[in-house]
Amino acid sequence: MNSYEFVTSAEVAAALKAGKPVVALESTIISHGLPRPSNLEVAREVEDIVRKHGATPATIAILDGKVCIGLSDDQLVAIANRDDIAKASSRDLAVIAATGKSAATTVAATAHLAVLAGIHIFATGGLGGVHRGANESFDESADLTALSDLDITVVCAGVKSILDVGATLERLETLAIGLVGYKTTHFPGFYLTDSGYTIEHQVDSADEIAAIIHARNALKTDVHALIVANPVAKEMNRVRHDAILKSGLEAAARNGIIGKAVTPFLLEHFHTASDGESLKVNIEIIKSNSALAADIAVAVAK
Repeated sequence: MNSYEFVTSAEVAAALKAGKPVVALESTIISHGLPRPSNLEVAREVEDIVRKHGATPATIAILDGKVCIGLSDDQLVAIANRDDIAKASSRDLAVIAATGKSAATTVAATAHLAVLAGIHIFATGGLGGVHRGANESFDESADLTALSDLDITVVCAGVKSILDVGATLERLETLAIGLVGYKTTHFPGFYLTDSGYTIEHQVDSADEIAAIIHARNALKTDVHALIVANPVAKEMNRVRHDAILKSGLEAAARNGIIGKAVTPFLLEHFHTASDGESLKVNIEIIKSNSALAADIAVAVAK
């Protein structure tokens, strides 16, 4: 990739040069995860949260063929409102950039570009994983294989509850991706604080996580990502959640929704069927994860 196609904002470039804490943020949640106009409001608020916690936000996207590490407000507006914004995973990056198109970046793509830019702390909502029925469809998010090969710490609310959580945890172990629970030993399921699966290691502070990151570097296990599972403070009503998930999965199957179209379809189904409750939880998740990621970045930079 030519240097002129890789654009780091002045704010992010200055922070990286000075060795100050920087937090990568994905853009798919803006373009495909949240409805307008709240998507733009949340994008701005999340960046402000990162700044208030002492770090510099670096929202990542591709706009008109240029890889952007850190977005201006006008660029945030473009990601939030333009109808030509694709959803790009790692494998799509070169195609989007070379053809001059625009795309929001998934967890896999954001993590890849963040590491290229020298950023190693990343906040997102929920991680992708193994889809239900993957034993027949082989449908597994590229997030997992991407994170198995990147030195990055990802703060998330576990994996999205629409996935096969147990199978995803097995894949994380197989791929040697580190996993710790923030103030919990219960693996969260995005909208739910407890997916029904446990986490072996609990951490209780950003300083503790920073110590683990430094140890990973010293022991050369930082060739794989570290997942910090941070449960949402107030989960959705569990009975309502399960009923909406069941109807959403049935609707997806009925309409032939597969691959990377499944997640935005089900998130929209949750938003509609829950009368906005899931949207509120989703917003709280990304705010909480961004604050924790900033605290970790600050602790690492001490």
